[in-house]
Amino acid sequence: MDLWLRRYHERPDADHVVVCFPHAGGSANHYRPMSETLPTSVELIAVQYPGRQDRLREPVIPDVVAVADLVAPLVAALADRPLALFGHSMGASVAFEVARRLERDGRSPATLFVSARRPPSHTTTRRNHLLSEAELITAVKALGGPGSALLDDPELAGLALPAIRGDFRAAETYLASPDAVLTCPIHALTGDTDTEADLDEARGWAVHTTGEFTAQEFTGGHFYLDQHIPAIAELITGRLVTA
Repeated sequence: MDLWLRRYHERPDADHVVVCFPHAGGSANHYRPMSETLPTSVELIAVQYPGRQDRLREPVIPDVVAVADLVAPLVAALADRPLALFGHSMGASVAFEVARRLERDGRSPATLFVSARRPPSHTTTRRNHLLSEAELITAVKALGGPGSALLDDPELAGLALPAIRGDFRAAETYLASPDAVLTCPIHALTGDTDTEADLDEARGWAVHTTGEFTAQEFTGGHFYLDQHIPAIAELITGRLVTA
């Protein structure tokens, strides 16, 4: 398995695969609880971006398209089984770009899940990646992400902030044209108190597929998914089985 990909529960005989893309500043390990919760018929493989955890010494790649270019061939190699892509926040943009590359190569995913993210053709004025260190820490903590309280430790913050800043730059400078359209189904998910992507904004993903589209709201903020792992695991499984 490449440095980019992590299996927490190997299931070589699983009927389906879901590849998960983390949020800005996040790591593959964020999806370990989801891997534990999915049935044995679904194998979860999580993407590990450079610049964090065991890839800490590698430079961060502050560009969504560049990340997708690198990881798409690795994901394509997994498409011998029905394949879903799941991306949270910045990860939704990366997953969308990977899906575009898979479709160009005739290996369309069975479905794409985009979580807590505005549509790829939506412009943003946010420039968190240009904030001072103190301001960036405040912005990250406001989102309430896993482990954000660890940023109170100067040493840990010093290790984490380069990846966070680089990922924020990737997320905030990424823009796809309105004619960037998939044929696979897209399912948009969001939290009902998420200030980054509300339900109406999540519905904007509909223009980026000619296939089925749904939007679903859960209780919670930007990291609502940590509160709803069983429900989301059931949703992924159901969509894969019926794809």
